Amino acid sequence: MSGRAQLMWDEAVTDYDFGAGHPMDPVRLELTRRLVGALGLDRELEVVAARPAGESTLRLVHREDYIDAVKAASAEPRSADGSYGLGTVDDPAFAGMHEASALIAGQSVAAAEAVWRGDAAHAVNFAGGLHHAMPGGAAGFCVYNDAALAIARLLELGAERVAYVDVDVHHGDGVQAAFWEDPRVLTISLHEHPRTLFPQTGWPQETGAGAAEGTAVNVALPAGTGDAGWVRAFHAVVPELLAEFRPQVVVSQHGADTHFEDPLAHLAVSLDAQRAVQTACHELAHEHAEGKWVALGGGGYAVVDVVPRSWTHLVGIAAGRPVDPETVIPEGWRQEVFARTRQLGPLRMTDGRWPVAWSAWEEGYDPADRLDQAVLATRRAVFPLRGLLV
Repeated sequence: MSGRAQLMWDEAVTDYDFGAGHPMDPVRLELTRRLVGALGLDRELEVVAARPAGESTLRLVHREDYIDAVKAASAEPRSADGSYGLGTVDDPAFAGMHEASALIAGQSVAAAEAVWRGDAAHAVNFAGGLHHAMPGGAAGFCVYNDAALAIARLLELGAERVAYVDVDVHHGDGVQAAFWEDPRVLTISLHEHPRTLFPQTGWPQETGAGAAEGTAVNVALPAGTGDAGWVRAFHAVVPELLAEFRPQVVVSQHGADTHFEDPLAHLAVSLDAQRAVQTACHELAHEHAEGKWVALGGGGYAVVDVVPRSWTHLVGIAAGRPVDPETVIPEGWRQEVFARTRQLGPLRMTDGRWPVAWSAWEEGYDPADRLDQAVLATRRAVFPLRGLLV
């Protein structure tokens, strides 16, 4: 193992652009990359531009007819076939859509390859984490499911146990669907309750099928969950499951849309809690998977104030140089933010809530508390299937 982390980056990933007014503004990727550079994290990383995923790789998860439909819509957006989820309000077709989507997927697949082969200690693709895309259709701003493709590639390379941990505010439905019947993949998703948020899936009772029963884990959090509850729920579920599953690789998805400023969801999590969970994923990868960790981005629609800071923290943790929350953000970056967006950039790498206070599940739970009810529902649904005590 080289000991250095890899940052997967090609400027062309910003061509993944659904157009003016769409929440997934690619400026969030550009600003993250610039902030990583402004804080000097480049010196701790190997920056790698991988090739786009080829058709044989895409077919590890996606149906051939769907790939053909994406290519057709990419060449002629007005011909997009809505039956594949293309040309919709969520996923408008745009010229070059296939190429941009395949490029993002290629970065995540290459990240998985580098970590599996020992070429990198950890690898980050914050442009990735497009976890809603299904084998036969686009959904939720996602065309190709790079997270599922990275996992499928790990399995192809010989991995026997891969853990996927998704802390995006939305359920990681596409990844769960891809491995619903595959006992080699443990998918864990912490998300806002499906009663109040897209995609209306991710109930605790969704636990996998056949030989894979007990390998799909869903923590459906009540709207309004804040830092203490979010971090408590993570630690009440994820560490025990990883200890039992013994993954060879951890793939984690770090959508920043759990944040209290995010316009598309209803959790109340701070940047500081996001950093705490990123740190926990890193530590769990070392504890259970010999440090093999692939970290992806995901959702996040507060594109100036939240996303760049959150994912820069993720990069710093992976690089072995975590950014102190009290770090003052360089003025040059803030000037670039204003020039690009006419918004004022944040001043520091914290929301002022560090360190995050939370109580461990082992200290007891309150049966009348909605957060604890959500955690208990998940533990009751899954833990016995894995031989663990509720």
